[in-house]
Amino acid sequence: MTSTAGGAGQLLAISDLHIGYAENRALVEAMRPESDEDWLLVAGDVAETVSAVRWALETLAGRFRKVVWAPGNHELWTHPSDPVTLRGAARYEHLVEVCRELGVLTPEDPYPVWEGPEGPVAVAPLFLLYDYSFLPAGCATKEEGLEYAHSTGVVCNDEYLLHPDPYPTREAWCRARVALTERRLAALPGNLPTVLVNHYPLDRHPTEVLWYPEFAMWCGTRLTADWHRRFRVRTMVYGHLHIPRTTHHDGVRFEEVSVGYPREWRRRDRPPGQLRRILPGEVAAR
Repeated sequence: MTSTAGGAGQLLAISDLHIGYAENRALVEAMRPESDEDWLLVAGDVAETVSAVRWALETLAGRFRKVVWAPGNHELWTHPSDPVTLRGAARYEHLVEVCRELGVLTPEDPYPVWEGPEGPVAVAPLFLLYDYSFLPAGCATKEEGLEYAHSTGVVCNDEYLLHPDPYPTREAWCRARVALTERRLAALPGNLPTVLVNHYPLDRHPTEVLWYPEFAMWCGTRLTADWHRRFRVRTMVYGHLHIPRTTHHDGVRFEEVSVGYPREWRRRDRPPGQLRRILPGEVAAR
C-alpha cells in the first residue's frame, strides 16, 4: 500500500466508456478534471481492443493526477477485431503491463491512499469476475440458469469471447481472484476506510432493476456480499449495468457510474460522460 496525498482535489469516477462508438470516444476526448489534484477511477469496459484501451487510458492519464483502472468484461474479450489474440489471464496481464507503461494503477498494484478533507481512504481497484451465483428465480444451478437465459435470448457475449485460460471455467477464475483480493483487503489497517472499485457490484441488490433479470448471472458473485461491511467501505464504485444511479445498502453508498451505449444515454436527461464525484462529501441519490 502506498500513501499519496489527494490534497484539495476530488476523487471522481466513470465506467463503461465503450469508445468503439464514435460518440463515446468524443466524450473521452472532452473529459477534463476540475483541478490538477483530481483522481479518476475507471471501473472497466473502456473498449474491446488493447489499442483502444491504451488510447483512452493514456488520454485520461495525461489530464488527471492519478488514474485507477479496474477491468471490465469487454477488455477481457478476445475480440475478432483485435490483433492482440491473448486469452484469459494472459490478456489481463498484458493490459496490466500497458497500464504500468502509462502510469495507471491496476488491481495488481499497491492500493493508493487518497488524503481528503474527511481523512485518508485506501482506493482499491478490484478484479473479481463472476461465478453465476446470481441465478434467475427458480434456477438452482449454473446449468439451469444458462438454459433459461438461452431460452429467453438474453445471453452475455462473454460466453463466446471471454476465455478463462488457464482456469477451467470463468467461475474458477472468479474464485481465485476473490480469494487473492480478500487476503489483500484483510491486510489493510483496521482503521482505514476504503473505496472499492470493481466493474461488478459487490452485492446483488443493484441488479434488481434489470430489464432482463437473467443477465444478473454475469454481474458478480455472492462471495463478496458482505465486503462492503467487512472492509469499512466508504463508497463502492461499479459499472456494467448501464444504469447510473446511487443506492445505499447497509448504510454504504453504492455508485453505478457507467456511460453506456449511445442508444442508452441519449434517452437520459443527464448529459453523457459526466464524472461522478465520490469524495469528498456525499452525492445526492438520483
